[in-house]
Amino acid sequence: MERTQKAALTGVGVGALVTALKFAAFWLTGSLALYSDALESIINVVAAGCAFVALRVAAAPPDADHPYGHHKAEYFSAVIEGALIIVAALLILRESYHGVLAPKELDAPALGLAVNGLATLVNAAWAVGLMRRGRAWRSPALVADARHVLADVFTSVGVLVGVALVATTGYLVLDPVVAGLVALNILWSGWGMVRESIDGLMDRAAPPDMVDQIRALISAHGAGALEAHDVRTRHAGQATFIDFHLVVPGEMTVADSHAICDRLESAIEGAIEGAVVVIHVEPGDHAKQRGVPVI
Repeated sequence: MERTQKAALTGVGVGALVTALKFAAFWLTGSLALYSDALESIINVVAAGCAFVALRVAAAPPDADHPYGHHKAEYFSAVIEGALIIVAALLILRESYHGVLAPKELDAPALGLAVNGLATLVNAAWAVGLMRRGRAWRSPALVADARHVLADVFTSVGVLVGVALVATTGYLVLDPVVAGLVALNILWSGWGMVRESIDGLMDRAAPPDMVDQIRALISAHGAGALEAHDVRTRHAGQATFIDFHLVVPGEMTVADSHAICDRLESAIEGAIEGAVVVIHVEPGDHAKQRGVPVI
């Protein structure tokens, strides 16, 4: 099992623990705000499970039907996660509406807040660790999961403050109002995930700093070639596909031009994790005919 899959599977266990603690806090208090927080944590568990399945699929090697691999499966996980978040937010808004119409007294608020606070600390530690791993391993599924968990942490902090105000002021309507605010925050988070995932499915280019790094590597390791042009990139999960045209002297042998390509591929793949490089070689005289400047 790959490291990304192990992280996603660990997320299922952490999410289950946090969900149990938050539902315990809701059971102790009867607070709609704490209920909304617990409901979002259920989505965390489901989302971590989806991430695990997506990562398993993405790790499958290329086959006859998918010659470029299954990298984009991770984006589907993030889309599903975003959709689940939106559903959870709508459910919370419904409960919030009824709660505003008929506010209820809270039971054992101090104990409920303590239990929810413990769950929030566990979630925060996991979110930070998961985000660090997701970025280091360039996994959209893990990053999306970490952002969701982090959003849950911020939500929980707001809920804790809101429920504490209800307990100290006796203003009961604050509880469903806080639940409604939580739902709106969750909606925004879910939309952001869906938007970013769709961007990935549409073959978004690598960030400008990575493209600059690629150009620098070509310049540093392309000795013997005349120039490179039409550098194109696209992200697909943990892979970055890079292709460009390499112009060589017309009289250069196939073996010599191939050696330059091997050198460039090794340099780029060594510097950029997950890089998949394709180079099209063309002779300098052909480049002139196409109007491409030759250095």
